[in-house]
Amino acid sequence: MTRLSRWIADRWVMGVALLVLGYLSLPILVVAGLSFNRPASRLSYDFNEFTLDNWRHPCASSDMCDAVVRSVQIGFIATVVATVLGTLMAFALVRHRFSGRSGINLLIFLPMATPELVMGTSLLALFVAAGVPLGFWTIVIAHVMFCVSFVVVTVKARLAGMDSRLEEAAMDLYANEWQTFRRVTLPLVLPGIVAAALLAFSLSFDDFIITNFNSGTTVTFPMYVWGAAQRGIPPQVNVIGTAMFVIAVLLVGVSSLRGRRAKRLS
Repeated sequence: MTRLSRWIADRWVMGVALLVLGYLSLPILVVAGLSFNRPASRLSYDFNEFTLDNWRHPCASSDMCDAVVRSVQIGFIATVVATVLGTLMAFALVRHRFSGRSGINLLIFLPMATPELVMGTSLLALFVAAGVPLGFWTIVIAHVMFCVSFVVVTVKARLAGMDSRLEEAAMDLYANEWQTFRRVTLPLVLPGIVAAALLAFSLSFDDFIITNFNSGTTVTFPMYVWGAAQRGIPPQVNVIGTAMFVIAVLLVGVSSLRGRRAKRLS
């Protein structure tokens, strides 16, 4: 009995963690299962019959695929711009001391703390007052605005945990500033930058509230799903959701394996 209680005491935290992860994974498993379903009707979400047709023909609805492509384009542009700006801001905030630094830190957290409804309506009022036509580029601007904050926070955390003595050692070995950045600083910060970019793309691809206020006639994938829900969501939507999840897991897995291999080589 003592041995059993000791075994439980040593592993109960891991058991609770696995239960929580399993609970969080249930919706993903349901979406993956429904991607192989042939529903009895458009308004039915029960598993009716196994089929691979949804994966063979993911673009059965051209409107849906156009919305997916549009969301990927917006997410890619917003991610690139937000990652570049956020990384530069993180370096400035961590490595330099200047007047107004604490105020800028506060302003960076505001988009993360502001409700999306407030941010969406505020941006809409700004675009209308400035006479900017709503559409593709207003969505990109809105997404860059809230993605930058997440990039800054993620890269700042990576920079804060980096040992500055490694850069000092490179400078002592006669490396100039550019060589030190390219060979030492960038490889160490790159995992944080990649994680920030993946987070920014996920937030952009998934956003609905801010996009809905500033989209005009442009339809993204979340907006298509919201509109299709009123007349029956096609099963191919589950295919897109499952594919995006699998791609994200593969990217994270590859990044993790490369990091472990780099540690072994070093």
